Amino acid sequence: MTDRVAIVTGASGGIGRAVAVRLAQEGMAIAVHYAGNRYRAQQTADEVVAAGGRALLVTADVADEDQVAAMFDQVEAEFGGVDVVVHTAGILLLSPLAELKLDDFDRMHRTNVRGTFVVDQQAVRRVRSGGAIINFSSSVVKIALPTYAAYAATKGAVDAMTLILARELRGRDITVNAVAPGPTATPLFLDGKSDQVIDTMKNMTPLQRLGEPADIAEAVALLAGPGRWINGQVIYANGGVI
Repeated sequence: MTDRVAIVTGASGGIGRAVAVRLAQEGMAIAVHYAGNRYRAQQTADEVVAAGGRALLVTADVADEDQVAAMFDQVEAEFGGVDVVVHTAGILLLSPLAELKLDDFDRMHRTNVRGTFVVDQQAVRRVRSGGAIINFSSSVVKIALPTYAAYAATKGAVDAMTLILARELRGRDITVNAVAPGPTATPLFLDGKSDQVIDTMKNMTPLQRLGEPADIAEAVALLAGPGRWINGQVIYANGGVI
């Protein structure tokens, strides 16, 4: 994967940071995207450089087509092109369906659904032959946990976009897949959860632990490089949660 260029959205922390560093270990140049926290994004960039990669900080509202286009322009100007786009950016707001504020639903839809559509649209126009587009879904689409209805609905939309886009790129030698993490020990997941809830989540997997961001990054590294025969799939990286 040496000399390839990757854009990783949501790379300022959690899974996005682990993905950026893992791809850097393979020799990729990494565009470290962030939406608001430049300090944390710079920390990711520093880790990318320490791992042997080149890093470029980029910022954009992923749901704003002009900002996303400008981000791709910046990456192409700096690195000469784009080979891999990993779209991890997203938001999670939990509530029983009957109680969820529609403003919160709209916020998730804008970032998780429109944001994926906008990033994928630019990726389709920019990614070079032999490249990969990797979206982020969630295992909660399948395991159907209470309070996750609105979030799972947005990720179900990501699944649909991913599967269709892979077929629309026939003849382009570009793979399109989604990674669907299960319970993963990130601030996004752990925030507001009691020890009892976390223990219950751990025991949902045969491995009896939460996933780590590095576990998810390994799945992304496969899809971004050697896994060229995996295409049009949703990969459940969840330790065996049913």
